[in-house]
Amino acid sequence: MPRPRLLVLSLGGTITMTASAGGGIMPTLGAAELVAAVPGLVEVAEIEARSPLKVGSASLTLENIAEVAADINAAFAQGFDGAVVVQGTDTIEETAFALDLLVRDARPVVVVGAMRGAQQPGADGPANLLAAALVATNADARGLGTLVVMNDEIHAARFVRKAHTALTSAFVSDTAGPLGLVAEGRVRIFARVARPSLPALAAGMGALPPVALLKIAMGDDGRLLRAVPGLGFAGLVIEGAGAGHVPAAMADIVGEVAAGMPVVIASRTLAGPVFERTYAYPGSEIDLLARGALSAGLLTGVKARLLLTLALASGWNRDAVAGALSAYD
Repeated sequence: MPRPRLLVLSLGGTITMTASAGGGIMPTLGAAELVAAVPGLVEVAEIEARSPLKVGSASLTLENIAEVAADINAAFAQGFDGAVVVQGTDTIEETAFALDLLVRDARPVVVVGAMRGAQQPGADGPANLLAAALVATNADARGLGTLVVMNDEIHAARFVRKAHTALTSAFVSDTAGPLGLVAEGRVRIFARVARPSLPALAAGMGALPPVALLKIAMGDDGRLLRAVPGLGFAGLVIEGAGAGHVPAAMADIVGEVAAGMPVVIASRTLAGPVFERTYAYPGSEIDLLARGALSAGLLTGVKARLLLTLALASGWNRDAVAGALSAYD
């Protein structure tokens, strides 16, 4: 029986980093070197390894990820059975969610990285990469959308987030838990998540409309919020306190901004939905929604920002944006 065909794209990150002459670690390894360093990986699949970028993941852009999505879609059209994207862990949750929106094929796409550099004691990159390849070539992973595989756990893109700066167990899915795990070389899927049906998103978009992200803190007076329209942004996501709240003094400003651009309310708590019909005081979710803001549902602020950016780039109207956000509620 022929081995499955697997595309491995490396963008850099800790998993690719080795010691630099000036101290610290920097991305130096490419996809081919990563694949060659993992015992047993070539037995899993027929691998095509490419290295489009070698950067820390904080330097990745949504334009970069749109290009990665185009590469994956092209590979699937050529008969590849799965894809693995290797990158730094800082923005894995964003890359995974963006790919989940842009690659709508049933074949698995897995995003993976490492919490320790390639030369550090207990480097987790090789084990993570092997587990990612096993998931990306497993029939049971089809139809789950883009996944993140870290520390032998399988996470859905819509739920996963980085929850620690150092531990190899840094990735969690607070809302729903992992979908499965890899143990003894076997992929075990315990739960399945239905992918929302969304309008088409444009591919190969080039420059994308800028969308701002603001986090609300106690005593915020709204001056940053008021400045957003004048800075050239096309949309705004606000990470509100609790179930999606802002100080009463900011409520009018939210309404003013929402009259000119899409404003989405997420929660800074990182788990649980934005409320819609519980609190009615000025700055509460009922008040903000009545002023024209949209609810991010269960999406974190960074993921709501990605969805809004791609929606605006694709020419969606307000109703289409609201419908897409509600699909994640």
